[in-house]
Amino acid sequence: RGFVYDSRNNLQMRGLVVLLISKAAGPSTAELSFQHNMVSGIYSSQRSLAEITELIHTAFLVHRGIVNIGELKSCDGPLKDMQFGNKMAVLSGDFLLANACTSLAQLQNTKVVELISSAIGDLVQGIYYENSKSSEENCLTDDIGISTWKEQVFLSHSALLAKSCQAAMELAKHSAEIQDMAFQYGKHMSLSHKLHSDLQPFVKESSSDSMAFSLNSAPAVLHQEFLGREAWIKQIREGRWGALSDGNCARRHCRNPPRCASVFRQLREAIKAGKGVTSAIDLCRCHGKRALAALERFPPSEARAALANIVYAVTRFP
Repeated sequence: RGFVYDSRNNLQMRGLVVLLISKAAGPSTAELSFQHNMVSGIYSSQRSLAEITELIHTAFLVHRGIVNIGELKSCDGPLKDMQFGNKMAVLSGDFLLANACTSLAQLQNTKVVELISSAIGDLVQGIYYENSKSSEENCLTDDIGISTWKEQVFLSHSALLAKSCQAAMELAKHSAEIQDMAFQYGKHMSLSHKLHSDLQPFVKESSSDSMAFSLNSAPAVLHQEFLGREAWIKQIREGRWGALSDGNCARRHCRNPPRCASVFRQLREAIKAGKGVTSAIDLCRCHGKRALAALERFPPSEARAALANIVYAVTRFP
């Protein structure tokens, strides 16, 4: 895993949230006799679950790094090197995933195994949705609304954390209500996190004019909803052809965003001038409030305060 993560920026946010919510909930009344197995208010099985969650997330990050050989150019490097890199990415990701599944089985909890297994399935389905149109040359942006966007983001970004939080409560034998509150926190916090990430190219004061963003990010999807599909496609094509006349690249999955500076500048200004950005900020704060509401079912503690601070951090904008 040291090859995957930068040692100076190893956030491991998902594992941290699982540990914090485990400590915030504490032991259930059904597990009072097993408190001697706790260290700093967390069961060893919950620590293992946090590690499993990080392993699964890392495995999918490695798999996402696979290069589409069909899109390579001679300037990208020798083809055989890229093919070898793809093989290593597949094997490395599979190795991490296999280790996670082995550790998951060692927890000896059928419900937890089912929860995390379904989260892996959700991840695969979410990534499939993300890439389903990437091979279509004429597809500039997906024709989706914000409700569909949220469904897809839940699968690819939120399901693992939400179900890991729920599984942590199951390991401590908490009630179904507490398990659901943990799930809701993980779900809505991660949705806020994704919205916050999507908003950075539009709200970050220090962002450059050429800062790239996805045409399927939340502000762009909301902008399309307000503007209308046909008008949105017209804006994209106008920017696209203008960039092509300058000899720049305007592909939807461009590997060299600085060459598309004029396209991103025009589209970003168009989105900022509409209602997409303000609506995305409102949506981010809405999910943040729902995450905080779920936390109210847990007793006051430093761990709960830390979880709340994570929400505050991703719902604060300049």
